[in-house]
Amino acid sequence: MRENGPTPVPLSRPPLERMLFIHEELKRGAFVNCTKLATRLEVSAKTIMRDLAFMRDRLDLPLEYDPKLYAYRYTYPVENFPTVQVTEGEMVALLVAQKALEQYKGTPYQRQLAIAFDKLASGLRDRISFTPDRSAMGVSFHNLGLGKTDLKVFELLSRAVLNELELEFDYQKPQATSPERRRIRPYHLANRENLWYLVGYDLGRQAIRSFALPRITNTAVTKQKFSRPADFSPDRYFGKTFGAFVGNGDYAIRIRFDADAANRVRERFWHESQEAKDLPDGRLELSLHLGDLEEVIGWVLSWGGHAEVLAPEQLRKNVEAAAMKVAQLHHQGQPAK
Repeated sequence: MRENGPTPVPLSRPPLERMLFIHEELKRGAFVNCTKLATRLEVSAKTIMRDLAFMRDRLDLPLEYDPKLYAYRYTYPVENFPTVQVTEGEMVALLVAQKALEQYKGTPYQRQLAIAFDKLASGLRDRISFTPDRSAMGVSFHNLGLGKTDLKVFELLSRAVLNELELEFDYQKPQATSPERRRIRPYHLANRENLWYLVGYDLGRQAIRSFALPRITNTAVTKQKFSRPADFSPDRYFGKTFGAFVGNGDYAIRIRFDADAANRVRERFWHESQEAKDLPDGRLELSLHLGDLEEVIGWVLSWGGHAEVLAPEQLRKNVEAAAMKVAQLHHQGQPAK
């Protein structure tokens, strides 16, 4: 006896998966018949007809119905299914992005991005003629002092971040004589100033800390799960940093650049908080709001005599002391042996 109630509807494949299946059948020369496909894919014949119409009219695939065979076929060979539709301008942007990513060689993402780009490119060859290697010849990137990254360490850390697993590692601070063992809840991986950093909650210090990847060794991912705080934001965490060091201060910084350097300063974006004010004779005053002064010192010195710190006084004194140390070091006449 039949029970009352709606008849269960069998689950079918998603539309894209169905069309990919149809494409593979057409590609190998099989007789693609709506009735047979409907039975095979557990959908109605009308659904198959809509899929075929979409492939022909929206994806511009060379589909044709052969009344003698009572089946559909491709009028010429098609290798790749065009799952992504982009313009030539967007393709050029992808090529530039691919070239930019070369500066980050040495991470597991390099191979994955290359595979993804090849998939995009192969699906567009019938629509856009291009050669990635030749097209990218017009663009190049160079960054000074790219950070070194251990692939095994990077892979372990990224797995711990994505799966929210606590991890342990030895960490060697720049001035320390020996490494310390740390247990961390990893929140985020960030590339700052061409160097990779892990941001996470240090269980020993009960605070969020950042760790430079080249200083991490003997990494072990544990099975202990955690939940990343909903209020954690990488943008907010690094919001008041000039580079990678996160400080707890609150400094309103003003630096004046002479006319020779002003245009070079205007040409770049230095920090989210920056405000620029034009001064007489082509000079420029740059204002920043940061949590630490240390990283700004070297940046100011890199401008030589073209930059003057106006505020705060502590930064002005720090830059003066650092400049005097450099001058004394180079005033000895002979390099130290």
